[in-house]
Amino acid sequence: MITQLQLVNIIILIKLSTMSVRWWHCYTGPFNAFWRDNLNMRRISARFVPRQLSDDQKAFDVSVCREFKQQARDDPNFISNIITGDETWVYVYDPETKQQSSKWNLPNSPRPKKERQVRSNVKSMLIFFFPPDIQNIVHKEFVPPGQTVNGKFHCEVLKRLREGIRRKRPDKWKKNNWFLHHDNAPARTSLVVRQFLTYKNITVIPHSPLFAWPRPLRLFPILQDEITAERVSF
Repeated sequence: MITQLQLVNIIILIKLSTMSVRWWHCYTGPFNAFWRDNLNMRRISARFVPRQLSDDQKAFDVSVCREFKQQARDDPNFISNIITGDETWVYVYDPETKQQSSKWNLPNSPRPKKERQVRSNVKSMLIFFFPPDIQNIVHKEFVPPGQTVNGKFHCEVLKRLREGIRRKRPDKWKKNNWFLHHDNAPARTSLVVRQFLTYKNITVIPHSPLFAWPRPLRLFPILQDEITAERVSF
């Protein structure tokens, strides 16, 4: 139960909150003690989350995960038959990371120094498709400069993906038992892409708002190191 004196103090706090930052810092210590000792409150910072989801999106995310779990139980080869599509920016030059620039040093030797560098302004988008085992990338290609990634362009990418599966994964091509997984970007959910997938009888795994399929450049830093260590010419 808040007493009348505590209520008056709360009103004063609200008034002080509209004051300038300079005056507010003068009262920070006593008022922080008031919040902590009298009202049993503590000051906390907001927790960052990937994105704010609605109740419907959370329910859909749970249903997708349960569906994946059930399909993995029914078919032991379900995970291995998934082909995931993703993209990343590739720069002409990426500066070395802190780990890449580290070196062995004697105890009495001075610490090495290096100038601060930035990424190159010239970059290109790399689209690639890979299986869960990451043994080899089924298909990869750079987006031509000035090309807009829309539904029509993505259909052409899917055509080249099918050719890559035919050459590199002939067993999956003959049985047609592979599944395509990609995110909900507008180019991939456009009408022309959905019609193409239906016409070619390509099964697409649903992508929930919070679901993140393993990405090789994030799960395997070695691959990222190999890419950033090279200069790519466009």
